[in-house]
Amino acid sequence: MPKFSVLDPTYTMTLPKYQMTAGIYDIMNHICEQYFSGEDDNTSDYISEGLMKSLIHSSRIAVKDPQNYEARSNIMWTATWALNTLVSRGKSTDWMVHMLGQSVGAYTDATHGMTLAAVSLPYYRYIMPYGLKKFARFAREVWGISPEGKSDQQLAEEGLAAMEGWMKELGLIMNISDLGASEDMIEGIADGTIILTGGYKVLSRDEVVQILKNSL
Repeated sequence: MPKFSVLDPTYTMTLPKYQMTAGIYDIMNHICEQYFSGEDDNTSDYISEGLMKSLIHSSRIAVKDPQNYEARSNIMWTATWALNTLVSRGKSTDWMVHMLGQSVGAYTDATHGMTLAAVSLPYYRYIMPYGLKKFARFAREVWGISPEGKSDQQLAEEGLAAMEGWMKELGLIMNISDLGASEDMIEGIADGTIILTGGYKVLSRDEVVQILKNSL
């Protein structure tokens, strides 16, 4: 990591939309990888929620107006906080979406942020029962979904549905088959997926295979 850096958002304006949206989702997932861990009332989670809301807001502007300096500067600033270790303080952190996505990328040579997008929702829907309170909080605090008359399960599902809608709005790739992965690659991708233990569920290899199949 640099001891000092100067960040100029105008350089990001030269990227094609595909790379911009892939980068936006990579930022979002870096925050989620740290957010979806732990059960305590942690200040890092409050910071993460603010970062995610800022990113969602600015991403919608940048997709419509890629030359919008304010949106691009806020996205760049959010990117800095997404992996400068601040929001990992007090967190075990997950990073399984990255492990799944990187193995998909090794087989397909697909863009990193798109591989994350393609495996995220199947993974989160699979582990949601194990971290239900956090997924319900994600729906309330990040997506603004009212909890009135809803169970944590309903709330959590609505939160992930809102996330899916935003991802489609950005034009992200939602299935690994659209990145070039096929069913006959699944076993090899699973073999290449490193199992980490910081999230709400430590996956077995069979569970990795199932999540990858759900991602096709």
